[in-house]
Amino acid sequence: MTDAPPDTAPDDLLCSAKGCRADAVWALRWNNPKIHTPERRKIWLACDGHRESLSAFLDRRGFLRDVVPVAGRDG
Repeated sequence: MTDAPPDTAPDDLLCSAKGCRADAVWALRWNNPKIHTPERRKIWLACDGHRESLSAFLDRRGFLRDVVPVAGRDG
């Protein structure tokens, strides 16, 4: 993800899909087993509209570990 635009508060949780400015609803927790330890989790955020496409992208590569509501992303 890139830095938030100047008009976006740092704590705004926005979808990670390119060009999407929708509020995030889902946290896609993933890791790349070739470079990350098994317990490490990276997080992409997704709105309802991009949950499936972002999940499919990560799953095809064997990276997707789980999908949780954004409020539970750190658990």
